[in-house]
Amino acid sequence: MSKVLVAYFSASGVTAKVAKNLAGETGADLFEIEPEIPYTSANLNWQDRGSRSTVEMNDRSCRPAIRSQLEDMNQYDVVFVGFPVWWYREPSIIDTFMEAYDFSGKTVVPFATSGGSSIGDSGKNMQALAPKAKVAKGKRIAAGASGKALADWASEWL
Repeated sequence: MSKVLVAYFSASGVTAKVAKNLAGETGADLFEIEPEIPYTSANLNWQDRGSRSTVEMNDRSCRPAIRSQLEDMNQYDVVFVGFPVWWYREPSIIDTFMEAYDFSGKTVVPFATSGGSSIGDSGKNMQALAPKAKVAKGKRIAAGASGKALADWASEWL
């Protein structure tokens, strides 16, 4: 059986809820991708062109710092990576996470929460950042997804 990790970034708590449920259903370890400088509500105002999230998402080279590091990525075979959809893709802090570790030989499965936007090209973007991994296309998951629905979906990679 594969050793599994659920790593996630959550801005409002919605992705955290899904990630914790997924980890519980699959027996995976859980790691929160926390920004070194937490986001405030003003930072997350996507309608403000000067907000931190908008500025970061408009600069594809932006890599927000992560507060803590995972001690041993080598032990995992499958890594589910969760995040809210920002501007039809993964937030820049996910790019930081993908570049921080060696995902060689691992299966990476993106999952996203959103009020209605698709996961877009997140899987493709993440594959470019971890070329020696097998990165799945990923899926947008509803905030209220049942544990059974999460387990059924995750079973493809376990």
